[in-house]
Amino acid sequence: MQSSRPEEARISWGWGRWAWRKLTAMRTAVILLALLALAAIPGSLLPQRGVASDPFAVTQYQRDHPDLAPWLDRFGMFEVYASPWFAAIYILLLVSMTGCVLPRTRQLWRSARSSPPAAPRNLARLHGHRSWSSRLDAEELLDTAARHLRRRGFRVVMDADQVRAEKGYLREVGNLMFHLSLLVLLFGVAAGKLLGYEGRVAVIEGSSFTNVRALYDGFARSPWTDVDDLEPFTLRLEDFMATYELTGPKAGEPRDFKANISYRTSDSSPERQTTVSPNQPLVVRGTKVFLTGHGYAPKVTVRDGTGAVVFTGPVIFLPKDSALASDGVVKAPDARPVQIAFQGTFLPTAAIDESGPYSAFPKAIDPQLFLTAFTGDLGLGDGTPQSVFTLDKSGLSQVQTDDKPFSQALSPGETMSLPDGNGSLTFDGLAQFANFQIAYDPGKEVSLVAAVLLLVGLTMSLAIPRRRLWVRVTNTDDGNHIELASLPLARREAPVSESRDLIAALDGPTTKSPEDDGT
Repeated sequence: MQSSRPEEARISWGWGRWAWRKLTAMRTAVILLALLALAAIPGSLLPQRGVASDPFAVTQYQRDHPDLAPWLDRFGMFEVYASPWFAAIYILLLVSMTGCVLPRTRQLWRSARSSPPAAPRNLARLHGHRSWSSRLDAEELLDTAARHLRRRGFRVVMDADQVRAEKGYLREVGNLMFHLSLLVLLFGVAAGKLLGYEGRVAVIEGSSFTNVRALYDGFARSPWTDVDDLEPFTLRLEDFMATYELTGPKAGEPRDFKANISYRTSDSSPERQTTVSPNQPLVVRGTKVFLTGHGYAPKVTVRDGTGAVVFTGPVIFLPKDSALASDGVVKAPDARPVQIAFQGTFLPTAAIDESGPYSAFPKAIDPQLFLTAFTGDLGLGDGTPQSVFTLDKSGLSQVQTDDKPFSQALSPGETMSLPDGNGSLTFDGLAQFANFQIAYDPGKEVSLVAAVLLLVGLTMSLAIPRRRLWVRVTNTDDGNHIELASLPLARREAPVSESRDLIAALDGPTTKSPEDDGT
């Protein structure tokens, strides 16, 4: 048994080295990169969980495709980028690229710093070979060739009987930049997916938002996000301005959105003012605040059956079309003797046709609230969380009048009084709200810089030809025999003018004879 252990260890290490060589081979890295691209396709085509900008997309897809959705969910298609199989491909790619790129980087660095090699024994076999005889001194010929080549950017080494020169080292620098940038790009994307977060929040004019997890309307965190240590800042929406196309076939289309905000990064910091627009986010030490949408928040006052004010202030109504017709809910759980709720639609520019009321324009030209009322138990006392934008009607009864649902259209300043003195709602005025998407991606800037350097490096490696050139002087009975030849190290041939100009500098022949190629 003891004699077999060294053999077992040798076999084990041998398989390990074989596996490492296979994993870190360039072919494996390319295959894994292609697999990663294929694995990302479902994440682009299917709705994903944890996307703050559209948190209900997966739920809606499951309702629309009740037979297909469970199978897709079973294979992690609704959370592709957090699935184990996607993470496995990404980790293998990182390991493969690291093991492939770092040794190659060392080789490219050595190649970029290396001196031109000595001339081959038989220069006549190389591209552009020329030879002739000269009465000039050998040292003078070599010195002239060296000076000429240095002026044209060649790296030159002069020996006793030859000048060896090379140009295009920036090609290797480009190769080096390309490989390192690709590796940095992968790590930058990984850092963003592991440490970043994304959230959304709607802020009404005159209201404030503090960057803490509990105040988000929707929040998507990464595995390593520290939700207790978000970037501290508070912003206040001073006012929101939107302009629309007024005439022509594109009337009603948005032209400009601006949110004027004030913000501070700590309690002791001064308050600052800025304007946030779709292409101009607010940036607070790496955390970006994007303007993604807007809508209206009607200001209402609700009184209960005793005449007491049980709610007053703006209520967000969520837009449902491009003309900003919006749905919303007003809840008054403190109303007495019964709890009250209102549900309906807000129209910025109210109009009516055979299909019913609709909004004719997104700007608030003729704003109206179309509401119906409910009384009963709102279900807020049992601790079950509810959305402020939906109404749980299981414990409620719709208010009736003349055996029909009680409803009313309100313009600003008008009041809706419930039958039997159960309360009222007054449409006091109108405010706007802005939707903000708040994102922190620590790898985004790193990935952007890496992507730019990657393209620059790739361009350099493809556009810059690396080539070598040799001039050899041999003493003969007829004088000094001069040989010149070049060797392209890429698919592109070396420019003919380089050899022609060098021959002219050495007073060589301007025409080429068959003997120059050794034929």
